[in-house]
Amino acid sequence: MCGIIGYIGKRDALPILIEGLKRLEYRGYDSAGVGILDDKKLSVFRSPGKISSLEKALGDSTIAGTIGIAHTRWATHGPPEERNAHPHADCGARLAVVHNGIIENYAELRASLESRGHTFRSQTDTEVLPHLIEEEQKKKSCDLSTAVRSVLRQIRGTYGIAVVSSEAPDKLIVARLGSPIVLGIGTDEFFVASDASAVLGHTHKVIFLDDGEMAELSRDGYRIFSLDNSKIDKSPEELDWSAEDMQKNGQPHFMLKEMLEQPEVIRNSLRGRLDVENGLAVLGGLRDVAERLRHIDRLIIVACGSAYYAGQVGEYMIEENAGIPVEVELGSEFRYRQPIITENTAVLAVSQSGETADTLAAIREAKMKGALTLGIVNAVGSTIARETDAGVYNHAGPEIGVASTKAFVSQLTVFALLTLFLGRQRKMSMSYGRKLALELQRIPDLVQSILANRQALEPIAASISGAKGMFYLGRKYNAPIAFEGALKLKEVSYIHAEGYASGEMKHGPIALVDSSFPSVVIAPVDSVFEKNKSNIQELKARGGKIFSLTDEDSGDLRSMSDGIIAVPKTVEMLQPILDIVPLQLLAYQVALTKGFDPDKPRNLAKSVTVE
Repeated sequence: MCGIIGYIGKRDALPILIEGLKRLEYRGYDSAGVGILDDKKLSVFRSPGKISSLEKALGDSTIAGTIGIAHTRWATHGPPEERNAHPHADCGARLAVVHNGIIENYAELRASLESRGHTFRSQTDTEVLPHLIEEEQKKKSCDLSTAVRSVLRQIRGTYGIAVVSSEAPDKLIVARLGSPIVLGIGTDEFFVASDASAVLGHTHKVIFLDDGEMAELSRDGYRIFSLDNSKIDKSPEELDWSAEDMQKNGQPHFMLKEMLEQPEVIRNSLRGRLDVENGLAVLGGLRDVAERLRHIDRLIIVACGSAYYAGQVGEYMIEENAGIPVEVELGSEFRYRQPIITENTAVLAVSQSGETADTLAAIREAKMKGALTLGIVNAVGSTIARETDAGVYNHAGPEIGVASTKAFVSQLTVFALLTLFLGRQRKMSMSYGRKLALELQRIPDLVQSILANRQALEPIAASISGAKGMFYLGRKYNAPIAFEGALKLKEVSYIHAEGYASGEMKHGPIALVDSSFPSVVIAPVDSVFEKNKSNIQELKARGGKIFSLTDEDSGDLRSMSDGIIAVPKTVEMLQPILDIVPLQLLAYQVALTKGFDPDKPRNLAKSVTVE
């Protein structure tokens, strides 16, 4: 992993590839490289560090080739050094490969290749690919496509690859298994990328490859086929994201830009989906499975990271308001145990990218066992969107910031819609459904009011920026918000923060509390407000600093706190959508106070497409 871009056409490839790499920077990476074919000559340039370092390595080089591949790497096998950066070449430096994924049997393949005289220059698993292709091309009548197909049948693991060769100077070969590849269809030119955002500046016509598919691109067209060389017919689809959506729009960071977009994101997630008069959610993506959903007796939500915490909020929403038993599972653990699944079980995957490897594997396991599979995803045409039986799109637009903000809020909004949909199928009255629908319509304006008052968080950010560690505490609907708030602070400020359900604090964690170990307590006036007040008293008794996130009805909570994070009030089920916003802003402000770039948190990638 992490980013792939490729080009074949009539223009100089290098500027297009560099621009594509820059569009992929948000995914996180630690080295970069390009490979260009110029009149049957292959030139490869690589560098550890940022794309600016690669541009320095290129220097004044004038490479006029019109076919090439490029890559940003996030280290898995081997540290971020020049020799481990992609592209990787064969012994004769005649072909180059870029690769996202993991080759699980690379060690035995490498040993076999070395025994046949191949020299390896890197520590990566990827480097077996060009050497294996080189071996295949020694055979008679073995063109580049045939060689790549043969190699892919020899490896175990996951891949999204792009291959160029000086012996096939008019071909660009790509393939995928578990790691996304999208083709961009232009006029007399074609693009390849691991993420559609890299090609949006050139075309909106795209084709998403499915697992087990390959494509051969030339300047005259493209051919899609399977590993057994069977032709596959696919028509391009039109993406409605614009290149402008990928820009900062005058803000200093994508993270801030995307937080400020949240009112409109919520409106987009709700648009056309509320029948207020009848207290209903209108979810067209679930129309074909509505009757089956009426009879499910169990829902399993699978997700990773922030999406997992959104799922935990969804669990509270659905169980309390629709009466369906819900379990929330980490995608990375789901298929390694023996989940009990029946024909009346639904499994719901939540993923911003729709490509999260662990979550995708969980969905495939559920399908194999006969479950109804559903998705909540943001990326149109993504693998999870295509492989689930039905689902709901977020309509949040592209999220560039590595630390999820607007996608998380959109996921909470979609869970509220799903709760309304399932609840009205069951025990929820029309009057309560109407109340929820009316409150959902108010949420964008309430979020806007929080964003407008964000400067009030600066003193709190300054106060906690030197903390050695922190607690984020919440109950019921806000317990997962405590987990997510702590995650945001960890991701962008590198302060060790732990999220806990407030009642668990006294079962061990309170041992950490002293005057240098502050706590953020999420305590709106709700059904567990008095319980949260008791927890705050316990923290104060141990000398801990308390910053309370609460609403205007909190009364004496203000005198008990060292600082107040004010939020508007809504119905309890929807309060988490409001409560997370100031915690996102707080994490952002702490990162700035400490001098860190919140758009490029260390060691993190935006989309985790390997296990």
